[in-house]
Amino acid sequence: MTQKKKPLFLSWLQLRKERALLLVAIAGISFADVLMFLQMGFRGALFSSAVEFHNSLNGELVMLSGRSRALISLDRFSERRLYQAAGVTGVASVSPIYLNAIQWRNPENKEIWDIYAIGINPEHQVMNVPGVEANREKLREPDTVLFNLGSRREFGAIAQRFESGESITTEINERQVQVQGLFKLSPTFGINAYLVTSDVNFLRMANFRRGGLIDVGVIKLKPGADVQAVLAAMRLRLPNDVKVMTRDDYARAEVAFWNASTPVGYTFDLGVVIAFIVGAVIVYQILYSDVTNHLPEYATLKAMGFRDRYLLIVVFQESLILAALGFVPGTLIALGIYRITNIATMLPMAMDLGRVVFVFVLTAIMSSSSAAIAVRKLQTADPADIF
Repeated sequence: MTQKKKPLFLSWLQLRKERALLLVAIAGISFADVLMFLQMGFRGALFSSAVEFHNSLNGELVMLSGRSRALISLDRFSERRLYQAAGVTGVASVSPIYLNAIQWRNPENKEIWDIYAIGINPEHQVMNVPGVEANREKLREPDTVLFNLGSRREFGAIAQRFESGESITTEINERQVQVQGLFKLSPTFGINAYLVTSDVNFLRMANFRRGGLIDVGVIKLKPGADVQAVLAAMRLRLPNDVKVMTRDDYARAEVAFWNASTPVGYTFDLGVVIAFIVGAVIVYQILYSDVTNHLPEYATLKAMGFRDRYLLIVVFQESLILAALGFVPGTLIALGIYRITNIATMLPMAMDLGRVVFVFVLTAIMSSSSAAIAVRKLQTADPADIF
């Protein structure tokens, strides 16, 4: 048992002796970990924020135009298609949704910004969002809207003013509207803010839109209905100018659009790879310097009868100790940056256990790979040549 502990003890003593190099190595690994955490954090925020609207829909099935690709790339279709679907056995109700960017005037500085408007039928519970459901009845009144708590600062301090009891009136497409409630949807990489209003109010504000042409249809099934059977029946009945899918498939299609059809997902994946390479190079330089500086000592151990395997274990343990020491501050720094980014951008930047474990595994692989390259010099060391 004592013999098994010796490589670890020796590894730690060597690292501790060169404290300056140890601190540089910890800083380098922490930096690489922070970069990996940030790239994964932004990628996760991209996907989770992109599907918040999709996951909020109160229905098992969703109808879209056959040419719609994502929430920021929708095409309209006739509302009649939705009511055709209502005749399929197992359907309990259908609800149309209008979606469009419209011009919001900041009531504080009068600047105009595009805001993404969601027009729903206030008679139906279309969205499972607490703020929307609690204030749905208020949307029956003319020129009323619900404002998004997750909106960025350029739209004004609407939430703070409303919660303090102030009456908020502003203009949308030069039409005066009143804020009657708040709800929460996170902004995305393509949408800075949302508002919710009734379908009637939506068509008044978005006067360039024509009634009867909708963007999304929500289909709620009767209790006990077979989702796949109803879906198959709809696809047989409806023409191919519309597509029907489950709500989960709708969310997955949105993620696939951002991941594959835009450069954003690729960019974040590339960032993780670059961070991995940077960390590997730093660890390699540290370990290579350590092996080079202690080559006479390693050669002496070999001359005393220690096998290459023992010496290789020493170097690999050094790499794993560095990985662990650098991972802890890297994780803590990343948590702080996540929090700052969430406050500044309202993006849902959050750390989860799966990501922590994944980055730790990457860090261990990164350090071990560097050690595998660095020990090549040690394997070829001959005590006769050294002395």
